[in-house]
Order: sequence, then C-alpha cells, then structure tokens
Amino acid sequence: MQESARKEPAKNESLKKPAGKDPILKEPGQEPEFTHICSVLQILGAKWSFLVIAELSKGPRRFNRLHRDLAIVRTQSLTDVLRHLEEHGVIRREVFPTVPVTVEYSLTEKGRDFQAALKELDKWALKWGSGGEGSQGNR
Repeated sequence: MQESARKEPAKNESLKKPAGKDPILKEPGQEPEFTHICSVLQILGAKWSFLVIAELSKGPRRFNRLHRDLAIVRTQSLTDVLRHLEEHGVIRREVFPTVPVTVEYSLTEKGRDFQAALKELDKWALKWGSGGEGSQGNR
C-alpha cells in the first residue's frame, strides 16, 4: 500500500505574515525595532559583500587579485558587489592611468570601521555555524 503524499505548502503561502502584530514593530504605529540593522543590511546585504570586505581588510587589491582570492564569486557578481560597495562609500576605486588601465580597490574609513563587526560575525560563525558547537541546537 502506498503512503499518502505529504501536501507541500504553496510557495507564496510560506511567505505570508502571521495575523496580528508585526514581530519587528514594538507597538502598532511605532518605528520598527531594527531600523538601523535594516539600513546596514541594505548596504552590506549583497551576497558576497562580507567576503569582499574581509579580503580588502588585508590591503588594497586589484580586480584580478580579488577574483583569484575569491574564486567562488563569479566575475559579474564581483563587479556588482564592488560597484554597490563603492556607491555606499564602503570601498574606494582608484584608477591609475596606465596601459592597460589599472584599477585598485581599498576600504574607506567606513569600510575599515566595519572590520570590528566582521570579526564578531566570524566569532559567531565559528561557534554556531556549520559544524560549530551549537550548530545542531534546537531545531
């Protein structure tokens, strides 16, 4: 006898907000609780931003060196992340008038200031990330 197939929820069904109070808002009509974190995630939320910032924290890099060091990142994705971070003042793009043109990327003061938070994220990942002591916690 066949086991009855489990009904999967529709894609949009899992994205629906639960009825009632929004969990991010303190009280109806008040500012969201994590406004500042959300604005940071808009700047750093690109998929590979953290890796690019971590790599540039070692010092200025040219595009090809970054691409080699971050081999997991596709060329177009790296280009997009670099543009995004430059637009938000996290990295500096410096063009040298050589033939062919040389472009070097480095962290701005804003980017260097983020290094402390990046180190804390790394500590958290070591403890709770894949294979960490608490990674199999309450599921």
